Amino acid sequence: MTIEVLKSKLHCVQVTEANLHYMGSITLDRDLMDAVGIIPGERVFIVDNNNGERFDTYTIAGERGSGCVCLNGAAARKVQVGDTIIIMTYAHMTPEEAEGFTPRIAFPENNHINIAGKD
Repeated sequence: MTIEVLKSKLHCVQVTEANLHYMGSITLDRDLMDAVGIIPGERVFIVDNNNGERFDTYTIAGERGSGCVCLNGAAARKVQVGDTIIIMTYAHMTPEEAEGFTPRIAFPENNHINIAGKD
C-alpha cells in the first residue's frame, strides 16, 4: 500500500500574470522550481489564499530570476494578478518511507529565493 504525502511546497508566492489564451499550465521561475524540486511537466496543486480556489495543473519552466508565476489557459480564470497562492506537489510512498521523509518547502520573498552568497 502507498499513501500520498506532501513532496514540496512554494508557500505564498504572488501571481504575476494570468494568460487565458494559452493552452494550460503554470509557468514558474525555474529558480522557484529548483528550490523545492519541482520539474517541468509535474502536476501541481494550487490554493489561492485570496479567493479560496483550489485546482491542479502542470508546470512549465520560466526564465530564471524572473519571479514569474503565470497561470495559463483555464487556470487563469481562477486567479487575479497579485493573488497570493500556495503551490504543492505530492508523492506516493509507503507509510514506512513517509515516516522518514521531509518535504522541501520554500518561503520566497517577492517571488525570489534568497540564496546565501548570491546577490
